[in-house]
Amino acid sequence: MMRAMDRRRFLEAAAGMLAVGATQAALAGQAPPASAPAAPATAPPRPAWSKKNAFKLKYAPHIGMFANAAGKDPLDELRFMADQGFTAFEDNGMMRRTPELQQQMGDLMAKLGIAMGVFVIQTGGNGSAAFTSGKPEDAGNFAKACTEAVDVAKRCNARWMTVVPGNFDRRLPLDMQTAHTVDTLRTGADVLAKHGLVMVLEPLADTPDLFLRFASQGYMICRAVNSPACKILFDMYHTQRNEGHIVRNIDLTWNEIGYFQIGDNPGRKEPGTGEMNYKNIFKHIHGKMQADKRDFIFGMEHGNALPGVDGERALIEAYVAADAF
Repeated sequence: MMRAMDRRRFLEAAAGMLAVGATQAALAGQAPPASAPAAPATAPPRPAWSKKNAFKLKYAPHIGMFANAAGKDPLDELRFMADQGFTAFEDNGMMRRTPELQQQMGDLMAKLGIAMGVFVIQTGGNGSAAFTSGKPEDAGNFAKACTEAVDVAKRCNARWMTVVPGNFDRRLPLDMQTAHTVDTLRTGADVLAKHGLVMVLEPLADTPDLFLRFASQGYMICRAVNSPACKILFDMYHTQRNEGHIVRNIDLTWNEIGYFQIGDNPGRKEPGTGEMNYKNIFKHIHGKMQADKRDFIFGMEHGNALPGVDGERALIEAYVAADAF
């Protein structure tokens, strides 16, 4: 028979064990206290199909293009792009990112050997007549926007910035609108040229209201601005929609082209998903580059034809195929 003292100690010990068990059960499933450090975020594991490709041209993906395989952290996406062999990157929305993130992205790109492509100078020009109307404040507003872009370019190691001259001012003759656009662009070019930066004017096909739509028109404006800081952004998707004759238009405007962008038509997805023979186009440009000792970034400004990781894999394979010339 258990003695009274032993029985009391046994009951006390049992009660203590029950209390501990109850406490552990109560805490199960609860979040850690606010003071506890959060577990570090990790990027998704590298897909088994992933490999480093040896591309001939500097194709430049953008944020979100590999979000399923790389995760949604911009820095993780940059690392993933480098792992796949991409040596350039573009980010239309870079000016809207925090200065801290711009600097982090620029530092990482330098470490990874990735060249920064275009970002968009936020001018308010797209959808308005801020370049074509000739209002006294237009030139000053554009020069201010270019000055702000200089600081962004320094943080992310950019050289090229997209400019869209906006809409027609249908109250004015076309030649006067062209003259106003040239005058406004000259003010921005003066700002950028001091820092070795280049605005690239993009002819677009989004709407017939846009003033700048054709490669030859961009060529004329760049010749009129007459500055190394003003060149053409030759977006092959938009050119195909507006006028076709991609190779011929590249040849005609070659000396004023500063940057290329890619997108198949119809659909604006990766090469091989539409009617354009990008393998031949890339081969033609590459030959001209070698002959003239020039270099370009080719912005991948398009969507993914297929969703998810499989779509991201298919996109990379499409570039491997188009680059095999």
